[in-house]
Parts: sequence; structure tokens; C-alpha cells
Amino acid sequence: MTRTRIESLLASFPKLIPANTQHTSVETADVRYVYQPLEDLYILLITNKASNILQDIDTLHLFARVVSDICRTADEREILKNAFELLGAFDEVVSMGFRENVNLMQVRSVLEMESHEEKIQEIIARNKEAEAKEELKRRAKQLEMQRREQQRRAAGSGGGSSYLGGGNSGYSPVARFDAPEPPAPITRTTSTPAARAPAFKGTGMKLGGKKTKQAELIDALGGDVLASSITSPDVSAPPTPSVPSHTSPAQKNDGRGSLPEVETESVHIAIKEQISLSLLRDGGVESMELKGDMNLLISDAALAHLRIALSAPSTDFGGNNLQFKQHPNVAKFAPGQERVVALKDPSRAFPVGQSLAVLKWRYAGTDESNVPLSINCWPSPSNDGTCEVSIEYELENENVTLYDVVISIPLPTGSYPTVSSHTGEWSLDPGSHSLAWAVARVSAEDDTRSGSMIFTVGGDDASTFFPVHVTFVGQGSLAGVGVASISKIGGGEAPVFSVDAVVSTEEYLVV
Repeated sequence: MTRTRIESLLASFPKLIPANTQHTSVETADVRYVYQPLEDLYILLITNKASNILQDIDTLHLFARVVSDICRTADEREILKNAFELLGAFDEVVSMGFRENVNLMQVRSVLEMESHEEKIQEIIARNKEAEAKEELKRRAKQLEMQRREQQRRAAGSGGGSSYLGGGNSGYSPVARFDAPEPPAPITRTTSTPAARAPAFKGTGMKLGGKKTKQAELIDALGGDVLASSITSPDVSAPPTPSVPSHTSPAQKNDGRGSLPEVETESVHIAIKEQISLSLLRDGGVESMELKGDMNLLISDAALAHLRIALSAPSTDFGGNNLQFKQHPNVAKFAPGQERVVALKDPSRAFPVGQSLAVLKWRYAGTDESNVPLSINCWPSPSNDGTCEVSIEYELENENVTLYDVVISIPLPTGSYPTVSSHTGEWSLDPGSHSLAWAVARVSAEDDTRSGSMIFTVGGDDASTFFPVHVTFVGQGSLAGVGVASISKIGGGEAPVFSVDAVVSTEEYLVV
């Protein structure tokens, strides 16, 4: 069909549109026009009269969904702006005049150029790179062993102290690495004072071309191979450079994540709770267990005789199912009275400089009112092979403030989500092929108490999106255990104390 013929058919279409009719197709002697209004424009499909009109209407509806998916509004400016993407999408729907068996999600996947084969090639390339790196490490270690063997032979023939005052000894340590190994114990071959020199200065024995090859390998690998190649307790190994160690944030926080640090006073109380929870997707609790303990650390012996008054819980968490257990030397709670942690023998003192677990508690049950963070995941399959997933959270326990909340939703294999609205941040976890929804802080005092996310993904099996995994760290106590006051036995000024209450998840699921 020539361009002139196409332009002639398009020019005659506005004159053929009937007025005051519900039909969306017009026939002439040669062709059939199937059209659909789209705001001020029309989506038009021109076919011959022998084509299947039902299939033509279905194709036209797919065109309309493609336009709505690519363009924010159906006006002329937006259409012209996305003309290239629209033509590419139309070409995937109709090829050589015939309808392809595709849906909207497949068209979107093609436009995003998601290639399974390409991902496989990237994985293969990364594996090859890792293998090459391991081979370089192996060769570097082999060269290091040869160098040390030659140095031992030279030391045996020319005296063990001649090279200890020397310089490079065929090896120059690279100062680029960040995590140096601690200095290895040095096995000395002589007891002369010269053998105690910790550094190499001046010029000394050189081992031909070995230095050049080894230096090339070390430069190629950076500092990764240094730590593994300078661990042998040999006299030829130069002393490890003194580099100040920097503790990583994860090690520094010791699992605290983004929890604010607490300044430790002379009397410090650490409250730790761990929750295991399994929620049912249709509502209710399958299982729930909360375990907590209180540890007392006293650094001043003058404050070792004291009693701790616990604060009254703001909520009746667990009811009678919340059970407390004291240290054998700590008095039990008196029924109907204020909860006090104190030694049975008032004349005795708590240990100083030693953390002591004075109280433990446990709750196990299925009461939904005790759930600290409710999760509602609602997949809604549609007729076009996609599924819209709405997921929301709400903080139910006002005693805690949660940090680093991550809600992981499994995704169907080979499908990737399109997020339409969300609070917080989201990312894809390629290892588990899941969508990770992250909220930095959830508090009952502001609008972060609840949040939601809506996304669309290919697949119509609602069970694919379960189980949902939740992790967080919290500040406070789910059971409402807190410290109201601390006083000395026998009177006196109340000591200054600090409390660090942390909640973490052992397992938190929606199944």
C-alpha cells in the first residue's frame, strides 16, 4: 500500500464518522474503519472487510491501553512527545498487518528491553571475572612462595643478617588496602641485634625479575591479595604497615541499625526484646512469641545497693500470658503492687563492672491485638494477565518507634513491577527476586505511623506474593517494660541512670 493511498484513507475518515450513533466502525466499498474516541482524538484501525471485526476491536482496545500506559494525557502534544515509543509498541502489537498474540505486560517488557539471555550473559561474565581474579591470587601466592624460598636459600649461604638491614627484598607492600592483617609473629633465623630491625631501609638483596611480575599482579588485584599473601609467619615478610582500623557501621552498632545511640551512665539498664510472628494473609495470627530480658550494669561501687522501680505499662500487653522470671537472687514481684527489681537480701550489693540479667519475660499467644506492626497485602488479578498488589502497614503498638523497616514481597518469576504509588523507598532484590519496600522510621507520633504501596506486575497467581518478610529494629519495649525510677537502699540521692531498650525481629511473616 502506497503512502498516497494511506493518506487518502485517513483524509476521508472524518467525513465518514456518523453523528448520533453508538457504532465505532464504518465500512466503505474497500475498507473498514474501526475507531475509538480518546478524549479529543481518535484511535483508528483500518482493515479490509474480510477481517474478523471482534479481533479488530480487541486489537484497538490494546492500542488504547498502550497509549494510556505510555502517555500521561491523551493530547496531541503528549502523543507527539512519545511518538517513537508509541510506534515501537504498535509494531509489537501488529506485525506485517497481522495481530501478534501479546498483552500489555509483554509489550511493556519488550519496550523496557528486559532480556533473560542478556542477564545470563552478564552472570557468566561476572563469573569469568571472579575466576580470573582467583587465578591471579593463586599466581601471586605462588610467586610469593618462590620469592621466600630464594630468600631462605640466600640467607643460608650468605648469612641471615645481611638482608634484614636491606631494602625492598624483592617485594614492595602496597599501601592501598583498607583492612590490614595484624602483624604476624616473625620466626627469626639469627639472634643478632640486626635481625630485630622492624623496617627495611636502604638497598639490599634484589631477586631479579620476580619483583616486576609480582608487582604487576598486586597492582592488578589492588589490596585484596595483600592480606592473604602476607600471613605466613616468615622472616622475609615485611612488617604490616600501621594503618588505623575503622570499624564498620554494622560492627559499631552491633545490629542496632539506625537506632540512636544511648550514652551510658554509671547505672545502665539494657532491655532487649525479640519477636517471632506469623500473620495470616486473610487476618488473624498463626503464632506469636515475644522474649525479653533486662540487664543491669553498674560501673560505680557506691551505687551497687539499689532498687529499680518499673514503670506501669500503658497497655495490657499479653494479659496473663505475659510471664516474668527473676534472677534467683532477685525478689519476685508482689501481687497487686508496684513492680520492683531488688535483691532478696538488702544487705547484698549488685555486682560491679559486670552485666547481670536481672529479669526475663516471655509471651506466646495468638491475640491479634498484641501485633506491633500490622501488614495487609492484597493482590488483585486482572483479565490482562497482570496483578495489582496493594500493601499497607500500620504501627499498632505505641510503646515503640521502629527503624529500618523493610517489607519484602516475592515477585512472579520473570516479572518486574511498576510502582504507581508508595511511601518510603523501594528497590528490587535480584537474589530473592522480591520487591523490598523500605521505611526509615515508623513512629506513632507523626504521619509515618501508616503507609502504603501499590504496584502492578505480570502474573495472576495471588499466592506468588507470599510469604511477605518483615524486618526492623525498634526503640522501646513491646511488653511495656520500662524503668520509672532507681533509688539507693538506705536512702540518699537517686543515681543517674540510662536505659537502652531495643526490639528486633527473629521472624516476622505474612503467610
